[in-house]
Amino acid sequence: MIRNCKHIPLLFVLLLASVSFAAAQDKYAKLGANKIHYVSEGKGKDAIVLVHGWTCNLTNWRDQIPEFSKRARVIALDLPGHGLSDKPQTTYSMDLFADAIDAVMKDAGVERAVLVGHSMGTPVVRQFYRKYPRKTLALVIVDGGLRPFGTKEQREQFMAPLRGPNYKQAGAQMFAGMTATLSEADKERVRSSFASTPQYVLVSAMDAMSDDALYATDKINVPVLAILAKSPFWPADTEEFLHGLAPDLSFQMWEGVSHFLFMDRPKEFNAAVIAFLDQKKLLQ
Repeated sequence: MIRNCKHIPLLFVLLLASVSFAAAQDKYAKLGANKIHYVSEGKGKDAIVLVHGWTCNLTNWRDQIPEFSKRARVIALDLPGHGLSDKPQTTYSMDLFADAIDAVMKDAGVERAVLVGHSMGTPVVRQFYRKYPRKTLALVIVDGGLRPFGTKEQREQFMAPLRGPNYKQAGAQMFAGMTATLSEADKERVRSSFASTPQYVLVSAMDAMSDDALYATDKINVPVLAILAKSPFWPADTEEFLHGLAPDLSFQMWEGVSHFLFMDRPKEFNAAVIAFLDQKKLLQ
């Protein structure tokens, strides 16, 4: 019996998420002593690998997995510290996350991948390319950055509330501004994922994203698709900057969408990714 009715909407959302992934195969890879949760749909040595953002989890990709699996093998993972993956007391660096992707690919028998990274997933897949270039077929950037945002002082001001006892309220306020166009069910999905992420994980991961060394301007010599949400947040030279990093860049800036644009317009997003794969003759 459910004694507290206020939890019914959240339980309903989680039930829908579980139904959405009923066809996908639930698995765990090992990274050292820790388990990395992932789902796999389809077969093949090459795959699309979906990498969620900060304090999120693989259920964000529920509208992508069924559609992409019509084209190729699809894998989505919970990064360490997130979702159903283990959450050890450690440093949650982009290197750790990249190694987790590699561990999942090895466990799944995948040799090469098109990596799709949302938000924090963007520097994660960028770091994966640095460490495992031969395993990287292409990158898809989903409203994520490849250079630091603001000054160190500004980033620390942003982080200060997340380090304190009221971090859940601070996070809820932050995500409210990043999910304005989402459905109520999707907003609840994002809120509940943040609330279930340990504070030591979210602080460590955000600190790691502030490391200037992460944003070196070494070239990305594989095809890159960047889909960003139009916002004053992005500098005017964003497309030019990305072209400088990735000579083979396809760039799109969408209006009227949130930071979670692939959840706002899943059909349009899926079509854009598949068109990119077709254009670049990937995963055929």
